[in-house]
Amino acid sequence: MSVTDSIEALRPLPLDAWHRARGGRMVAFAGHAMPVQYDGIIAEHLWTRESAGLFDVSHMGQLLISSAGADQTPAARALEALMPVDLSTLAVGGQRYSLLLNGDGGILDDLMITRWPGGFFVVVNGAMRQADRAHIAAHLPAGVTLTERSDHGLLALQGPRAVEALAAMGLTPALPGIVPVEQLWFMAAGPYRWHGADLHVSRSGYSGEDGFEIAVPTTAISAFADALAAHPAVRPIGLGARDSLRLEAGLPLYGHDLTPDIDPVEAGLGFAIARRRRAQGGYPGHARIAAALAHGPARHRVGLTIEGRLAAREGAAVLDGDTAIGTVTSGGFAPSLGHPVAMALIDATHAAPGSALVLDMRGRRVPATVVRLPFIPHRYHRQGEA
Repeated sequence: MSVTDSIEALRPLPLDAWHRARGGRMVAFAGHAMPVQYDGIIAEHLWTRESAGLFDVSHMGQLLISSAGADQTPAARALEALMPVDLSTLAVGGQRYSLLLNGDGGILDDLMITRWPGGFFVVVNGAMRQADRAHIAAHLPAGVTLTERSDHGLLALQGPRAVEALAAMGLTPALPGIVPVEQLWFMAAGPYRWHGADLHVSRSGYSGEDGFEIAVPTTAISAFADALAAHPAVRPIGLGARDSLRLEAGLPLYGHDLTPDIDPVEAGLGFAIARRRRAQGGYPGHARIAAALAHGPARHRVGLTIEGRLAAREGAAVLDGDTAIGTVTSGGFAPSLGHPVAMALIDATHAAPGSALVLDMRGRRVPATVVRLPFIPHRYHRQGEA
């Protein structure tokens, strides 16, 4: 079977023809054929930082967890038994980042949860879609159900002009009390309508920029993407730039920077462990995670700046002299900075910013320096910030 045939045999996105018509170069990713680039990764990366990039992330899993009847407390408790989130303080339209954990506190996936009037809307990584669905479903008590929203695609509009472009679409709030999309704050969401289609819009994303993620019925997604792409600020962006953007923003990628062997504290995600849950526990791996919070982890996820132009790849050994102290988990060229960067999981004793280390890159020893993450500042539209 040829490479082309194998790509064609993958599950197509709802916008498959849309991408191909715009010159998207399709590759295999998470069981789908997805566009890796259109005009070139660096050009698409810089466009997103300066204007607005449109990403198709319909490979992500969209799950609705709900209780029978109006009271969603049983659904909240079921989710809190699987992850260290506090859903008791999450208002309708509020969104949280959280982590699905195994019994030892290792990370099975990272995900986003939004409280909805009829339950909790959960977006999981595409590569873990089936495993997450099965894991969550197996742990739900009677009266709490999981429904996969397979009739919706998911788009991400990211960049400083994303709000301008989405506001121009004429979306209307679908419920009383929902603000116009341009008035949403970071990690806030709401139901909206566009030409009769019901949308779920959240002000969030994976680039470090201001932006939105928009769940769109598959019946309307092509027309919606056409209308967005017609705005002069918007261009379609592929997987390649999505990865370089998230790397510059210091955002971990599941299966690389996050795995079942890495706990949230090692990963630098202690903020995702809610204050109430730190004290009360009741989630998988609480003992291990509580110890790491109290005494510090043995390993840290850190940022590395790298001398020269050679990009570090996942798996490269991190050395202190001749002693291996860790491994690169993600690496690549940072277009906004003009040099390569990486993230690595290394011994805590070497994790202080400014520490001089060495990378073994295919037998070549390259100097690297530990730096604080993110590599570039986040530009989220947070409530209370200018």
